[in-house]
Amino acid sequence: MFSYTLFIFIIFTIFTIFLIRKWCSPPKPSRNLPPSPPKLPIIGNLHQLGLNPHRILQSLATKYGPLMLLHLGSVPLLVVSSADAAREILKTHDPIFSNRPRSSVASGIYDCKDIAFSPYGEYWRQVKSICVYQLLSNKKVQSFRNVREEEVSLMVEKIRTSCLEGSVINLGETFASLTNDIICRVALGRKYSDGEGGRKFKKVLETLGVLLGAFNVGEFIPWLVWIKHVNGMRGKVKKIAKDLDEFLEFVVKEHMDERRRNGNDGGGEGEGENRKDFVDVLLEIQRNEEGGFALDAISIKALILDMFAAGTDTTFTLIEWTLSELIRNKNVTMKLKNELKNVAGSSSTITEEDLDKCPYLKAVVKETLRLHPPLPLLVPRESTQDVKLFNYDIAAGTRVVINVWAIGRDAKLWEDARKFCPERFLNSWVDFKGQFELIPFGAGRRGCPGAAFALGIVELALANLVLNFEFSLPGGRRGEELDMFEGEGITIHRKFPLAVIASCETASYT
Repeated sequence: MFSYTLFIFIIFTIFTIFLIRKWCSPPKPSRNLPPSPPKLPIIGNLHQLGLNPHRILQSLATKYGPLMLLHLGSVPLLVVSSADAAREILKTHDPIFSNRPRSSVASGIYDCKDIAFSPYGEYWRQVKSICVYQLLSNKKVQSFRNVREEEVSLMVEKIRTSCLEGSVINLGETFASLTNDIICRVALGRKYSDGEGGRKFKKVLETLGVLLGAFNVGEFIPWLVWIKHVNGMRGKVKKIAKDLDEFLEFVVKEHMDERRRNGNDGGGEGEGENRKDFVDVLLEIQRNEEGGFALDAISIKALILDMFAAGTDTTFTLIEWTLSELIRNKNVTMKLKNELKNVAGSSSTITEEDLDKCPYLKAVVKETLRLHPPLPLLVPRESTQDVKLFNYDIAAGTRVVINVWAIGRDAKLWEDARKFCPERFLNSWVDFKGQFELIPFGAGRRGCPGAAFALGIVELALANLVLNFEFSLPGGRRGEELDMFEGEGITIHRKFPLAVIASCETASYT
């Protein structure tokens, strides 16, 4: 009886304090907020997001405008759905919107010490500089040319073997292995895909992508944070963190043992596999504390993971979506094959040196990125101070998502916006840098630094695939019957892997 009375007294007291504060608080100055859809008590607009939020947000934006304010529980979310609004965020007010909101999943994986999810500040600037200079600069990207060409050649030979057997090929798995092997060689010094540990690591990365894109109600309604213990989210994150750490700890230890055997010499700067890989460089920076910057063990593993999580998933997804569109659009394939044949001549191989002679290939990749950006909603940002955008008041602490999927399908920007038409990019001024009509890699301070690295893999792989093979669907289905359903996660894969039959016989096109 006593405890029940005490409970009632506490509830009454809290309610009374709430009313007093509400009555006594001075009225808040009126603000001009962006338009918002109607919201429900407590949950706000959470119920409206669904499994494909980029599509739902595009639909809402057609009614409420390119700057739209949603309320996800207690968290304000600004949704950007036009090139002009994206320019304001990513260029005009870039410093204000360069922070990241804290993600419970990313926090559970190395405490947000990677590039993608770390808060904006000195630590982020230091680790980004390391990654760009040591792995992603144009000079470094060019130095790994032989790795890309060798791995693409191996992929072509595997598919050629399947041609002779007439078997169905899962191109999703093929492209995932290609990108994983390339990144392993340039970042870790060797491939790990053949062992059980490597295969497990690839599977864990896939699960991580799904978790990063999953909805966690506790981030938006703090008093429901306990739900992650009930729905299994916390357990999944802990397991993924453990599996990732086991593999990366093994990789780091292997490199440290190698350094000890070689007298702390991580290898030379020469050609081939003997050059210092990314892990060697990180260990050297940790040992020397270059520039007074201390790189701890967790940071090293977080940065290695970044190279895979950001590089493997998005790159192979782009190759798969592009080939899907080529299978559905035979006229585009014919034009591309003609271009590649003219460049290759009597050779059966397109080299990286040839890629600059392939404007239609580059247009095909751009058109795929317009319609199928691997990250349809760029990684969320967070405002660090109050700011005005198009006369609207945006408060500090507002989350921001930029719907590049919606921008790529904006009928005001693109003629026949839903049609796959690479010709729109021939002799076009629209590029990935400087223009905001096409920003699949983001822009500004938090733009993806690995765009050149990814595009080098994508263009080389596609060129050699289209030059050497014809692809058809199993069961005699026509190309235009290929489904284009999307999966779930922060990176949008095909819902069903691209399964094809490859033929080594190339038709003659004129």
